[in-house]
Amino acid sequence: MNDTIAKFGYPRTLIAEYDHWVVLLREKQLTAGCLILACTGAAEALPDIGGAAFEVLAKVTRDIEHNLKCWIRFERINYLMLMMVDPHVHFHVIPRYRGKRELAGQVLADTGWPKPPDLGAAVQLVEADAERVVRFMRESWVRLA
Repeated sequence: MNDTIAKFGYPRTLIAEYDHWVVLLREKQLTAGCLILACTGAAEALPDIGGAAFEVLAKVTRDIEHNLKCWIRFERINYLMLMMVDPHVHFHVIPRYRGKRELAGQVLADTGWPKPPDLGAAVQLVEADAERVVRFMRESWVRLA
């Protein structure tokens, strides 16, 4: 695993692991259900992840969207590849919706809807809540064929 993955709390925040990719809970929730999708290699640019990682990416994003649709009932989903501070290839996965959703006892509104996500509106999950969410997501994660 690379330093970017470690910074986002791996292995504590690990929800699902695939060849070349990990899905982590984003402990700073912009909207309910925010995740990190991170490439496990050392690449610092998307074209450098390699063909095998690109093939798996389609499966991982299908699984992410299926699971988040069941849990959060998002209306749209954003994959932000910011990589300004954390250099290794990763995406911030942000479910988008009108109104509010609940996650670990927190009520989270999509304050940017229907425009770009409000990156300043993150709610930091306390450790016990983050552990509870990770456990739920890990145990109920569905892998599509």
